Amino acid sequence: MNRLVLLFLLLAGGAAYGQQPTGDSLLQDASLPNVIRYAIKNQPRVQQALVDEKITDLQIKSRLADWYPQVNFNYIYQHNFQVQTNIIGGNPVRLGVANTSAFQFGATQTIFNRDVLLANRTRNEVRLQARQQSENTRIDIASDVSKAFYDVLATQQQIRVSDENIVRLERSLRDARAQYDAGVVDKTDYKRATIALNNARALRKSNEEALKAKTEYLKALMNYPETGELKIIYDSATLEQEIPVDTMQGVDYSRRIEYQLLETQRRLQEANVQYNRWSYLPSLSANGAYNLNYLNDQFSKLYNNSFPASYAGLTLAFPIFQGGKRKYNLEQSKWQLKRTDLEITNLKNSVNAEYASALAAYKSALVNYLAVRDNVELAQEVYDVINLQYRSGIKTYLEVITSETDLRTAQINYFNALYQVLSSKIDVQRTKGDLKY
Repeated sequence: MNRLVLLFLLLAGGAAYGQQPTGDSLLQDASLPNVIRYAIKNQPRVQQALVDEKITDLQIKSRLADWYPQVNFNYIYQHNFQVQTNIIGGNPVRLGVANTSAFQFGATQTIFNRDVLLANRTRNEVRLQARQQSENTRIDIASDVSKAFYDVLATQQQIRVSDENIVRLERSLRDARAQYDAGVVDKTDYKRATIALNNARALRKSNEEALKAKTEYLKALMNYPETGELKIIYDSATLEQEIPVDTMQGVDYSRRIEYQLLETQRRLQEANVQYNRWSYLPSLSANGAYNLNYLNDQFSKLYNNSFPASYAGLTLAFPIFQGGKRKYNLEQSKWQLKRTDLEITNLKNSVNAEYASALAAYKSALVNYLAVRDNVELAQEVYDVINLQYRSGIKTYLEVITSETDLRTAQINYFNALYQVLSSKIDVQRTKGDLKY
C-alpha cells in the first residue's frame, strides 16, 4: 500500500513539473516595453549569458585560490618482503625494516608565479568581458523582438483593413444587387462586387494565417508559453511620436557594445603579452613539511614509536632553455594583439557603413511614411464621393471598385510605412549604440 502511495506522489509531481507555466508567466499587458522585458527575463540565450557570467566568476576564483597556502596530507604504508641489503665494512647490513609508514603534512605558498599573477591582474577585465557579452545578447534579443512585434502589428492592421473592406464590399454587393433587381443596371456590377468580396475574404484568410506564424515567431523569441495567449497592445499616437530620431549626431564607436568588447579583448591581449614576458622570470614558492615516520619489523608494533622529521625551504624554478618556446609564445601574443587592433579598425569601418546604410533606410522609410500618411484621408474622401455618385447613377461601379481599392491600398501602405520606419529606427539606434538593455 505504501509503495502505491509513493508511486502516485511521484507521478503527480512529475506531471506538475511538466506542465506549461501559467499565471505570472503570461503577459496581461503585451506592450512593446513589456514584451522586451519579458524576453530579456525568459529568453534562454540571455539566461545562458548570465550562467556564463557565473561560470567566469567561479573560474577566476578557482585560479586566484592558488595564491592561498596549499596544505596537503598523505598517509603511506609499505611492507617490504625483502629488505634492501648493502655491504658496509665488508659485512652485509640490512638497510631498513619490514614495515614502514608515515603521516606526511605538507604546505606550499606561492610567492611569484606568472599564472596566478595573470589571473589577479585580469580578473576585472574578464568579468567585464562576461558582462559585455550578456549585454550584447540582450541587445540582440531586444532588436529582434521589437522588429517581430512591429511585424505582428502590421499584419494585425492589414486584417483590420480587410475587415473594413469586407463590410464595404458587402454593402456594395447589396446595393448592386438591388439596382440589378430594379433594372437600373445589368448583372455586371453585382458580379464584380462578388468577385471583389471573394478576393477580400481570401486576402483576410491569408493574413490571418500569416499572423499566426508571426505571432508564434514572436513568442519563440520571447520564450513565451506555446499555449499562452499573447494579446498585443499598442497606441498608434504613441507609435507616431516615437518615429523621430536624431540623424545629425555622428557615430561614437565607444557606445557600440561590439567596440567595447574588442577594447576589453585588447586589454586582455596586452596582459597576455606581459604574461609571456614573465616566462623569462623564475617562479618562487615557499614549502615545508612535517612527517611522522614509523619503522618496525613487526606490524603490531609499527605505530608504537614515531620518528618525526620536518623542514621548510624555498623553491626557485628557473627554466634555462626550452628550445625557443618562450620566444615563440611571446611573438605569437604580440601578433594576436596586432590582430585585435586590426579587428578594431575593421569594426570602425563596418560601423560607418552600417550607420550610413541604416540612416539611408530610415530616411527613405520616413519619406515614404510622410507621403502615404495623408493618402488615407484623401482616399477615404474619394471613395465616399464616388460611392455616393454611384448610388445616384452618376458614376459606374468600376469607379467604385477602383476607389475602394485605392482606399484599401492607402490604409495598408500607411501601416506598413509606420512599422517600417519604426523598424528602421531600431537599426539606426543599434548602429549608434543607443540600444541599452
